[in-house]
Amino acid sequence: MNNINFLPTMASIKTIFNNNNCSSILDLSVQSNLDIFKDFSILLFRGFSVNYEQIKAFAEKFSSRFVLDKDRPIVDPRNKFVTLVDPGMHYVSPHCENANSPFRPDVVWFCCGVPAAQGGETLFWDGVRVWEEISEELKQLFVSKKIKFLQKFPAADWKRFLGAGAIITDIKKTLDVIQGLSYQINSDQSVSIEYTCSAIVKTKYGNKDAFANSLISEYKNPRGIVTFEDGSPIPVAVINEIQELMNSLTKVISWQSGDLVMIDN
Repeated sequence: MNNINFLPTMASIKTIFNNNNCSSILDLSVQSNLDIFKDFSILLFRGFSVNYEQIKAFAEKFSSRFVLDKDRPIVDPRNKFVTLVDPGMHYVSPHCENANSPFRPDVVWFCCGVPAAQGGETLFWDGVRVWEEISEELKQLFVSKKIKFLQKFPAADWKRFLGAGAIITDIKKTLDVIQGLSYQINSDQSVSIEYTCSAIVKTKYGNKDAFANSLISEYKNPRGIVTFEDGSPIPVAVINEIQELMNSLTKVISWQSGDLVMIDN
């Protein structure tokens, strides 16, 4: 039997240590991990020396949807869902992966091959804590108003998502059944999408309210457009208040080689 210790670390993160160097992360109990994940929503697996080949196999035990990001280089062509974490070295505003679209994965996975000699920490925010700490005025605002993301996808982007052989009929079949979405096919086969959703979501297993979205990152992205559902602008003062709160609640993951992190998205 594997000798595994479960120890609390910082804020809402839980570290699962492996004290038996011969065991594999693939041998861990799925149900035991899910039971812990319900309470913490972020798990750090340390000491398992996880490699790229094991990431997908382990993630498939918990995740039913995998998505590609056009801006992130693929690590191994044989496993196209394992990519580099970011296309650059710049700061990335608080966000949930793909929360500006209906293709939001339930769980996000991060793995460290070689940690940075200095710095290189990954920032994270607890959406449940953000919702608890946010002002009552903003709570009422986001309960009463949904947010709307506007994006345009060139044909090359949606074909990468659906497959190189995808045609207009395929994208229509995919988008027609999605609630909260309207779209337009343009003459160059690009697709303009308006996606409306709540800024508040339920955690995957704990069923807790969380202020978890891509509002800040899209608002500050020169290419992004985000408004309230009725098209009215989101006041700068609102964005600044949220950003200030999230800055105060920022936590970091300090990496070691072979670490794997599982995050409720």
